[in-house]
Amino acid sequence: MSQVVNCILCGGAGTRLWPLSRQKMPKQFIPLFAGRSLFQHTVERNSRICDEIMVISNVGMVHLAKQQMEREGQTGRFLLEPVGRNTAPALGLGALLTDPEAVIVVTTSDHVIVNTAAFERAVKKAIAFAKEGFLVTFGIQPTYPETGFGYIEFSGNDVIQFKEKPDAQTAQSYLDSGRFLWNSGMFCFKAGVFLEELSEHAPEMYRACVEAMNNGSQITTDNEGWEETRIDLDLMKAIPALSVDYAVMEHSNKIKVIPCDLGWSDLGSYDALYEEFAQSREDATGNVRLQEEITPPSREGNRDPLLLDAERNLVVASQRKIALVGVEDLLVVDTPDALLVAKRGASQQVSAVAKQLKSEQSALMDTHTTTYRPWGSFQNLLEQPGYKVKRIIVNPGAKLSLQRHQHRAEHWTVVEGTAWVRNGDQEFELGVSQSTFIPQHAIHRLENHTEKPVVLIEVQKGSYTGEDDIERIEDIYGRH
Repeated sequence: MSQVVNCILCGGAGTRLWPLSRQKMPKQFIPLFAGRSLFQHTVERNSRICDEIMVISNVGMVHLAKQQMEREGQTGRFLLEPVGRNTAPALGLGALLTDPEAVIVVTTSDHVIVNTAAFERAVKKAIAFAKEGFLVTFGIQPTYPETGFGYIEFSGNDVIQFKEKPDAQTAQSYLDSGRFLWNSGMFCFKAGVFLEELSEHAPEMYRACVEAMNNGSQITTDNEGWEETRIDLDLMKAIPALSVDYAVMEHSNKIKVIPCDLGWSDLGSYDALYEEFAQSREDATGNVRLQEEITPPSREGNRDPLLLDAERNLVVASQRKIALVGVEDLLVVDTPDALLVAKRGASQQVSAVAKQLKSEQSALMDTHTTTYRPWGSFQNLLEQPGYKVKRIIVNPGAKLSLQRHQHRAEHWTVVEGTAWVRNGDQEFELGVSQSTFIPQHAIHRLENHTEKPVVLIEVQKGSYTGEDDIERIEDIYGRH
């Protein structure tokens, strides 16, 4: 029996969900769904029908994926890209890491699938086609004239042609005809068959993927037992960047499609987020209230929004209490460092906001005030020229890198737990209310040898307090 491997594509940034989604905490990892993320739901759903999970991710997100897989009680391996080159190279490299006879089920990490029984039936049918040598795509029965998706014209299980994202009039004609499906971005094929088709239709990409895998990959096992394949940066950059649709699917004569109704959404906008939750919640006013769970709550225990004479609004609350009075059809997304207010129906334009912020090289595109690391997290409490204050949480058994700073000194004060510290030539424990001063250039490290988190307040002082002023001398997480 052929092994079935689930490749989870996990590199998207979700810019249309800014400010909730950021480069270092994209939408697939945000715990909006009863304390669980889209990625966790994907892992749980796919583990029931696949023998193994391979997560294809950029290096900066791997610790988030590992932590959330552990919460689901799942294991897997990782293909880590130093830079994204779109979906075709990702799947080419993934297929090269897989037995040619194995069946690969490709899913994204950030989609909602409500009807899991229908999903399992569709995957089983796709696996059967894949074993016959076909490349299978999953087409979603459209429910409205969406202009943000590609379409598949089909007849039965045969693909007539792929269509680009249409304008509104064309999308309506697709819907009315009954001959078109939304392109879900999910696929199924034998690893060897996909590589044969990649070699035929995108030979330059295929050769570059083989070169990167044979001469620029390093397979290691980290301290926690996770297998990682890391690709050399220069060889990754040499691979042409192209989607799997453009590179293979639109040219191959081995394509099949599985039409399916999965209760599917890519949650690509705040309007989609509103619709997803509005359908599942009974509220006569049509309001949807969500909690942003990235940032620790403030002293105000009840963060539920206060909505008076307000209807059909989406409110994503963070630390602050939000009150809406006499308004309707608004999208209000509050995070500690950014606030988005938009009319429902205009959420696709959020990508223009993200584009503007990116052109300004704004840090608001990169991370939240709370940033997650393999060892825990830190929250920026205050930042001014010349100094910064952080709240740092170090998980049980974790340790920061052995490091030093060229432009700043630091003062650590433990507020919860017991920390083990190296400061220059000294090594010692710090308990609650104890502190240590780390001079500029001093080699230092903090570790947690206990079974409870360590929480400390860090005050940085110096001419520069950016995160790139870290010279890592030793790191158990493979960071440089």
